[in-house]
Amino acid sequence: MMRPTVLLALTTALLPLAAATPAGAAAVPDATWQRLADCESDGDWHANTGNGFYGGLQIWQPTWQETGGLRYAERPDLAPRRHQIAVAQEIQRRQGWSAWPQCARELGLIR
Repeated sequence: MMRPTVLLALTTALLPLAAATPAGAAAVPDATWQRLADCESDGDWHANTGNGFYGGLQIWQPTWQETGGLRYAERPDLAPRRHQIAVAQEIQRRQGWSAWPQCARELGLIR
């Protein structure tokens, strides 16, 4: 059993995180998105290799459009990193890590 002072300290430390995270969603650390981009595009947030997937997280154009990406840029590779991550968070919420099957598996995010 935790002592009340430890519990209070933990609650106080986690309160800002809980307020910034939508109900039912788990916060994904920025480092995880960077590791995923390192795997997907060698960390090139402006990747456009002609394969139909764009940006650091190699987002498929129809998925970009369906998850609100057009509010940021026409394509993922044209959007800043933070906007690609914002859209990726919605993709991850809807599809889970299976949206990035190979790299998510390599990073231990899925089996």
